[in-house]
Amino acid sequence: MRNLPMDCLRTFVTVSEVKGFTQAGQILGRTQPAISLQIKKMEELMGTQLMIRGGARLDLTPSGERLREYARQILALNDEALAELSAPTLSGRIRFGIPSEFATILLPKVLGRFSHSYPAVTLEIHCDLSVNLVAEQPNPYDLILALRDTPEPDAPSWIGTDELVWATSPQHDTHRQRTLPLIVAPTPCLYRARAIKALKDCGRSWRISYTNTDISGIQTAIEEGLGVTVLAQKTVPDSLRILPASSRFPRLGPVGIHLLHKDRKETESVARLADYVRAIVGSGSSRAT
Repeated sequence: MRNLPMDCLRTFVTVSEVKGFTQAGQILGRTQPAISLQIKKMEELMGTQLMIRGGARLDLTPSGERLREYARQILALNDEALAELSAPTLSGRIRFGIPSEFATILLPKVLGRFSHSYPAVTLEIHCDLSVNLVAEQPNPYDLILALRDTPEPDAPSWIGTDELVWATSPQHDTHRQRTLPLIVAPTPCLYRARAIKALKDCGRSWRISYTNTDISGIQTAIEEGLGVTVLAQKTVPDSLRILPASSRFPRLGPVGIHLLHKDRKETESVARLADYVRAIVGSGSSRAT
């Protein structure tokens, strides 16, 4: 039976994220030829081309994209098992900035598991709009999960893309009102700007019925029938209903999900948390519409 070598998987993921063999070698402490050899070994093992090398760009093939999703999960499980079955050696404090809607899917899937594996590491979670987290000066965060208006898959910080969708309460017909009541976060929320532009472009009237930066407050307001909101598809709570795109609810397009590091010379604990986040957010499935 063939096995996937863990060191080659880690190299493959790093190369795919930084879009270069030399940069990956600098991060992993290996020479460029050694990195190239490991990628070649992975391609021979998988029996298919994983990367397209040409010009200034380095892109993944469809097979490479699929392997990266598996590799992120395998690496996270590998690191978790090693941490769980050996004496905890990581300690310190990690300050993590994250939009509240993504915290709801990360808290049970990542942060709790990470804290269990590394009990000596203190996690400080701060939720706010992406633009506020990034703009805060001096910036106090070791890691920031941030949304950007365009996916930017070539950026080293990019970990995934998600579609924005309209969400409403399954118990109310608020979305049928002539003037659409919107439940959104305050300016400069990306979701808010995208929703208002889409409604203006299609000529539908709207009004802001409720504002809140926290997903729990937005969710409660929707469940009470106060209006409709826009969210990244994979963060829509199970209690809400996704509205299919139509002439009255235009497609909203994708957003990029990025994991920003305060310092490339990050601590081991920050690096491990980043691996956990990439494995869940970068490959997590979205709810069906």
